[in-house]
Amino acid sequence: MQVVSIINHKGGVGKTTLTANLGAGLAARGKRVLLLDLDSQASLTVSFFTPTEWAEQLLPERTIKHWFDGLDDGSALHSPAGLLASPRRVREKLARSSGRLDLIPSHRDLSDVDTELAAHLLSDPDRFTQLHSRLRAGLAHEAFAGYDVALIDCAPNFGLIARNAVAASDLLLIPTKPDYLSTNGIDSLGLKISSFVDEFNARCADDEQIARPPAAVVFTMVQLHNDEPIEAQRSVMSRVEAGHVEPLTTTIRDSKAVYGPAPEYGVPVILGGTGRAATRELRELVSEISERLDGVEGIAA
Repeated sequence: MQVVSIINHKGGVGKTTLTANLGAGLAARGKRVLLLDLDSQASLTVSFFTPTEWAEQLLPERTIKHWFDGLDDGSALHSPAGLLASPRRVREKLARSSGRLDLIPSHRDLSDVDTELAAHLLSDPDRFTQLHSRLRAGLAHEAFAGYDVALIDCAPNFGLIARNAVAASDLLLIPTKPDYLSTNGIDSLGLKISSFVDEFNARCADDEQIARPPAAVVFTMVQLHNDEPIEAQRSVMSRVEAGHVEPLTTTIRDSKAVYGPAPEYGVPVILGGTGRAATRELRELVSEISERLDGVEGIAA
């Protein structure tokens, strides 16, 4: 199984929209896709399940929070398959496809878990590898052997849970608006990831070491004029292209009318959207990312 984390320090850059549409697009092409919502805001979760469905069917135990429970006694996650939820509306859209899409939902208290993990690390630094490998070890469980790809929607920070995602990842996608504030932290994020990987490998056995995942920027919320990004955004995009993280060729246009209503209906735009241009871009993005994944070995399960 190949693992892709969608990550950025900056919020409001389209991480959840990208994750939902990429997952649904891959599933429509016959892939078996697992989504993990690591953001306590739970935007990915409520993009597929109504708040009522989330509260009545998934909380409190069928969430990613349960994945990290049991750290006090060092216990492992006994049945990760029990956390899986299958969004009904998407399942209906994929009825003619051999693919599938499942989700491990978020929990509002996930930010508290991040704080608890940091406290564990502070009190017992020798548990560094264990605390940062919780997600990686879980994804290698036989319960997930049937999935082709896992997509992880990260919170806009680089806390311990986000570092768990990096440790488990084969590829990182960094969605960003082409403006100064949104792109300003890309290099900083890269440095933090590099430093974390170095520290992880320095603390663990040789057979547990990880490689720094390759990364790519995805420009989102691009404003077009005559089918080209506006001048101010072109300037920012050029600076990013000259930097250390290569952007993908495909960009996603700014279209609140198309993307805004999608979560309420529980179906990503790529499966049921009304904007033809947006849908075309999303399909092109799925193709480009699929090509990147062709060279990724992934986690053996």
